[in-house]
Amino acid sequence: MSVVTKNNSIPKNVSSNDDLSFDFLRKKGIEYIESFGTTFWTDYNTHDPGITILEVLCYAITDLGMRINLPIEDLLSNSTNNTIENQFFKASEILPNKAVTAFDYRKIVLDINPLLIKNCWLQKHSKTIYINCKEAKISYHKEDFEGVSEDFIKETTIKGLYTFLVDIDEEDESVKSTIKQQILEKFHTNRNLCEDIAEIKEVEIQPIAVCTQIEIDPEADEEYVQALIVLALENYLSPSITFYSLSQMIEKGYTSDVIFEGPLLDNGFIDTAELANSSLRTDVRLSDIMQIIMNIDGVKLIKDISINYCNQIDENVKEWVLCIDEGKKPQLCHKSTFSFTKGVLPVNVNKAKVTQYINELKKDIVLKQKEATKDKELTIPKGRITETNFYTSITNDFPETYGIGAIGLSDVATPQRKAKAKQLKGYLLFFDQILASYFKHLSNVKQLLSINNPLTKTYFTQVVSDIEGFEELVSDYDADSDVLSETLFGHLDDAVKRNNNLKDHLIARFAERFSEYAFLMKSLYGSVSDEIVLRNKADFLNSYNATSSHRGCGFNYYKQPVSHLWNTFNVTGLENRIAGLLGIKGDSNPLTGKRGIKRKNISNLFIQIYDPTPLTPADNFRWRIKNASNQIILSATDDYATETEAANEMYFAILKILETSETEIKEGFTSNFTHKVIHTFEIHQAESGKFSFHIINPEIETVSDPDRIIAKQYKFYDTLEEVKTAILELITFFKEEFTEEGIFLVEHILLLPKDDEMTTQNHFMPICIDDCNETCCIPDPYSFKISVVLPGYTYRFSNIDFRNYAEDVIRQEIPAHILGKICWIGYRKNHINTIDNDLLDFERDFKNFLIDKSKNKQDALPDFVHSLSKLNSIFPTGTLFNCEDENEDLTGKVILGKTNLGTI
Repeated sequence: MSVVTKNNSIPKNVSSNDDLSFDFLRKKGIEYIESFGTTFWTDYNTHDPGITILEVLCYAITDLGMRINLPIEDLLSNSTNNTIENQFFKASEILPNKAVTAFDYRKIVLDINPLLIKNCWLQKHSKTIYINCKEAKISYHKEDFEGVSEDFIKETTIKGLYTFLVDIDEEDESVKSTIKQQILEKFHTNRNLCEDIAEIKEVEIQPIAVCTQIEIDPEADEEYVQALIVLALENYLSPSITFYSLSQMIEKGYTSDVIFEGPLLDNGFIDTAELANSSLRTDVRLSDIMQIIMNIDGVKLIKDISINYCNQIDENVKEWVLCIDEGKKPQLCHKSTFSFTKGVLPVNVNKAKVTQYINELKKDIVLKQKEATKDKELTIPKGRITETNFYTSITNDFPETYGIGAIGLSDVATPQRKAKAKQLKGYLLFFDQILASYFKHLSNVKQLLSINNPLTKTYFTQVVSDIEGFEELVSDYDADSDVLSETLFGHLDDAVKRNNNLKDHLIARFAERFSEYAFLMKSLYGSVSDEIVLRNKADFLNSYNATSSHRGCGFNYYKQPVSHLWNTFNVTGLENRIAGLLGIKGDSNPLTGKRGIKRKNISNLFIQIYDPTPLTPADNFRWRIKNASNQIILSATDDYATETEAANEMYFAILKILETSETEIKEGFTSNFTHKVIHTFEIHQAESGKFSFHIINPEIETVSDPDRIIAKQYKFYDTLEEVKTAILELITFFKEEFTEEGIFLVEHILLLPKDDEMTTQNHFMPICIDDCNETCCIPDPYSFKISVVLPGYTYRFSNIDFRNYAEDVIRQEIPAHILGKICWIGYRKNHINTIDNDLLDFERDFKNFLIDKSKNKQDALPDFVHSLSKLNSIFPTGTLFNCEDENEDLTGKVILGKTNLGTI
């Protein structure tokens, strides 16, 4: 018995349109009235004032529903920006990606110069290395291991190296050299992770002769027919690639997501199906050539035809299939002949005229190619300017007999009648304010759902004042909509939490999530984590076009200056993506205006933990934090017995600063004072009259307690305004700039040494972790392997739970075909003896290696290979735990038989 299951799906249109139906709303309203007021209200006729009020409210709701159902481009437009192109990523920004497949690589090379690069092909490059497992050695030559048993010799081919085979339609060698240089530059700009180019080769020619006698129509132009035949045969033997405009691709039946798939090209779009069919020919078939000729307009029949290799022409041999050597392209040679007849009469062909026609046809192709560059972007809809927040009081929609509209009551109306009208207006004001809030929220949708949301609040309302005699109905009603919003909704508006929910919605649209990350951040930072996570989500979304499309892209090392190799945003796409998902704070990129990860020294970022008495044995430690200008902005107030205690106190001080909002500081300085505590900042005035501030532990109320002050800024200010500015700058620094985290990614394929006499065993990577033997031999340490290096001493990265989460994220983001090794190394600069600091050695040698690599040198390779191979992960200090003591805190405890102690 078979069971048919139905897939659950979310419908695209979930609207009931009930908000647009006046009759539905009126009926539903009467149902509510009947359910609540039956005991004292039995008249539901249209003349009843209560029904009139209901009908006016129903009308107002339909107005709101109509505005909600406006085209999305109208809702997102406003008086200052009548288009939505600045509110969304364009199709050309979010849909393309860097080169990933062989077709992608071919496209970017063809895009360099479509007129001169006729076609190209990506081929695997064969590079073999030999592994001596007995002596733990690698060589490019097997004879280097003479005398070693074959059982210990392993042979492997390096994967990820490629050869570009290029068909260049140019005879000038200098032009060819320039094109090859451009191909190298283009490849490295789009280089895939763990891949590299080994060589660029020109495709070799295998000449083919086609000899044929053709009868053409009497009215046909024989020179033009021959030009068409020659071009058609050339395209058959070695196909050219056509660039199309966006409209042409749509006419071919492709959707936008398919059209923009792959790298974005300068010269239009390439049909991937055509590219797949343009491989190098392995054979030439006579039947194909006959079909091509017969498809030419003006050709009547083929009287005789033969094909052969140009150097083997024999009129007595009729070849049907010619095999083409691997890596070569067939091409018509000078021995090819085309003769034409009209009926039984032979026709003389003017060869100069044929050449002229061929050149003209090629010019037409060039013009069509240029037209493709003019239409590459999807049209973004333009919305109408609609003031969706415009609201007028519902009192203006009542019949005049009610006396609550703009006309009001007559002068002869009794005081009692006027009082009733005023009472009704006061009653309706509650509905007015609710409806005005809905309209205001609708107008702010464009900001709330923007990745660059400028609003600090998520609840809004607006002033309702177009009511006759409004000032007689209310008191303390602020005329400023922002102040009124705070008054009415301020106690409800947890803006950080609600903005986090909005960002989660946007992130989910890209099939991403931050839920586990947010949970771990909560355990590390407490209540302040929501604001930190919100900033991480905003940065992640803001740069998602690059983070997504570059996720598998390597960095460009080819002939780069030092400024593009160190202290640079020129890093792999995977580093940026991991940093975004883990909330590793990047630097602001002045070129893009967005944050990104830099390859830079991270061992000396802002923090120093040092021995205040360097001339004596290290028995106490202090900490201090410097800003980007190398100025000390925060220092410890006491000595600590260990580096760990000093670091913990420093992190506690930073956490207290982060918990303080700028609003608290601004409100706390509303009046003059000589001593005051604002959350965790203690401001006091010295005997000199100057001011300073400390960071305190607010849980310790005793002023004389030595543990109360946890950090100081040893600086005095002349005025309280200067103190306020300094505190605000300190908070901003820790929220926007301060970090001690970073990430390095090493692609092992780039560590492959040259195959020359200068290469020694020190240039090769080690093939075994421990003492080498035949069971632990690593046959290939280069192909599709990376090392991810992170500082293991930081606040978050020393937390074992966050570290486990980070490792899961990293492994999930590493492409499936790549094997990654994750190292948590460190210490900070001056934290331990420099000679024992693996991070310092790694940073120094990595930088030197990259500089050499960009210059095609390998002098620094042995030192970097040594630094990389000796990296060992550091783990938080643990203490043995007695399982019988159930009340003891398990944090940082090692439980025998239950705790895994990993090594790398």
